[in-house]
Amino acid sequence: MQKRRIITVDHSSSIEMREYSSSNDEVPYSSVRRDDEEVPSSPKATDKIRKVSMLPLVFLIFYEVSGGPFGVEDSVNAAGPLLALLGFVIFPFIWSIPEALITAEMGTMFPENGGYVVWVSSALGPFWGFQQGWMKWLSGVIDNALYPVLFLDYLKSGIPALGSGLPRVAAILVLTILLTYLNYRGLTIVGWVAVLMGVFSILPFAVMGLISIPQIEPSRWLVMDLGNVNWNLYLNTLFWNLNYWDSISTLAGEVENPNKTLPKALYYGVILVACSYIFPLLTGTGSIPLEREKWTDGYFSDVAKALGGAWLRWWVQAAAATSNMGMFLAEMSSDSFQLLGMAERGMLPEFFAKRSRYGTPLLGILFSASGVVLLSWLSFQEIVAAENLLYCVGMILEFIAFVRMRMKYPAASRPYKIPIGTVGSILMCVPPTILISAVVALSSLKVAAVSVVMLLVGFIMHPFLNHMDRKRWVKFSISSDLPDLQQQTREYEETLIR
Repeated sequence: MQKRRIITVDHSSSIEMREYSSSNDEVPYSSVRRDDEEVPSSPKATDKIRKVSMLPLVFLIFYEVSGGPFGVEDSVNAAGPLLALLGFVIFPFIWSIPEALITAEMGTMFPENGGYVVWVSSALGPFWGFQQGWMKWLSGVIDNALYPVLFLDYLKSGIPALGSGLPRVAAILVLTILLTYLNYRGLTIVGWVAVLMGVFSILPFAVMGLISIPQIEPSRWLVMDLGNVNWNLYLNTLFWNLNYWDSISTLAGEVENPNKTLPKALYYGVILVACSYIFPLLTGTGSIPLEREKWTDGYFSDVAKALGGAWLRWWVQAAAATSNMGMFLAEMSSDSFQLLGMAERGMLPEFFAKRSRYGTPLLGILFSASGVVLLSWLSFQEIVAAENLLYCVGMILEFIAFVRMRMKYPAASRPYKIPIGTVGSILMCVPPTILISAVVALSSLKVAAVSVVMLLVGFIMHPFLNHMDRKRWVKFSISSDLPDLQQQTREYEETLIR
């Protein structure tokens, strides 16, 4: 196995974090370039590491966001078939497509690991960039803690011992260790495994759809009772199943030709995710009589048994288990490379930037895996609500960063640019912002309190890391393989003055 070069750090470029704490009018992290300038690619230290190509990237996006219809059952339970179907048709236009477009533009403007952390740092300064990194990493780890829970929820109908107690705890630990090791072995391996898992997870629903055609009654899709809608569960289920499009940006430095590959992969990903939700819901709600109370986690396996028998049920359960493994792998990759990207920019201690011989972020993977194990005792609904609230705050910062970069640097190089002006950029962010406000307003006091505590932890961590840097307790460095973004920003501003 070829050894990967560990990140090279030029000691002359080692800087204290406090030097970034300038006014918000400065753009210390941004690589702002003219349209005729070349966009720098990923760090040179990773040149020998095999990059992720189009097909694996599409399925990594698929697993970052979706992984299939597993987990959408609660939308029917909360609001009935019609609102569930309408939600997964309309919601992508309000949330998924704007988020994917922003990710395509900003991800190609800053094609390096760290993704949205670099965007927010560039637009709003290092303090808010660090808060963005903390909130999004924490929400990602919380999100990843869902997948062992969902995995066991699908298997417990066939293996009741996995429903609770020591067997459940042991299963969570074993699953986490095995998938963490696979992540350690390399992102390209994770990408191609995601392709195989994705095909296997989607196939049983295609079969189920064909079998259900003679039993479909379209009138069942139109059932709605506005007086009996759990809006909190409904919106959280939609939001959780259709967000995280920006997560792939933290892997931009590992993508082959990201300026072209990333926007195309996001386009194909939106189509794949939308279809993976709508068609199974049409099948399940249209082919069997409605019993809303049964539409909870794992109910698609019961639908499969009713339509095709035990063999189809086992296939759906196996697909669900496979899907949850795929989502775990993709999310952990995103979370761990985010920490690596933050360390490469001097926002975390230098040891977070060290790579394994397979090119993977060793400490980032270990930190993310530890968080998953610690949080896996929470219930499905508690996990969804807590990570949604943290994610909402992070997305607000991304929207502000996107608009601010459009206003402050309209002529900066954007290999992919959404074909709208400044006013259009603001208007595009209005519907998802309203949706975010609704999700926050409907959150329980318990979830809100936990989220506020987590935000306060981030506010404390940033000055504490500054203090550690000043005292030189640990080393903070900017990778010499990355461009000198401060110098590029100054040069760009000088051209505007001239």
